Amino acid sequence: MDDLGWLGLACDLAALCPPSATAFSVGAVIVGADGREIARGHSREDDPHDHAEEAALAKTTGSAVAGATVYSSLEPCGHRASRPRPCAELIIASGARRVVFAWREPALFAEGTGAEILAATGVELVELPELAPRARKPNAHLL
Repeated sequence: MDDLGWLGLACDLAALCPPSATAFSVGAVIVGADGREIARGHSREDDPHDHAEEAALAKTTGSAVAGATVYSSLEPCGHRASRPRPCAELIIASGARRVVFAWREPALFAEGTGAEILAATGVELVELPELAPRARKPNAHLL
């Protein structure tokens, strides 16, 4: 599968999120350097405060994510109030070297700084705005 396919899957996962008036519905897929899926997750999957990237990363062990690509329907957060570490920091700590996302985080709940934080540490970023409408769809109640 290519970037559009994996990111499309992440957008589909966002539709599984329980709706929230205070958080975006996001899906994430982690794909290893060998092209195989390592893990997937979506917002509020196991806990009302879970972010999609956080949920997917929690399913990995050790160095499994080193060199991987994280596909997220929304730009990973750079700041959050509900947990001590934002998703951008979790991704950096995981060893993933590439992030592909569809939609920049709107400044509805927090300033969208995840892309800048990731880029500053050398993580490769790819934005595929052609999938942004699919990423926004499960968040229509917020917009």
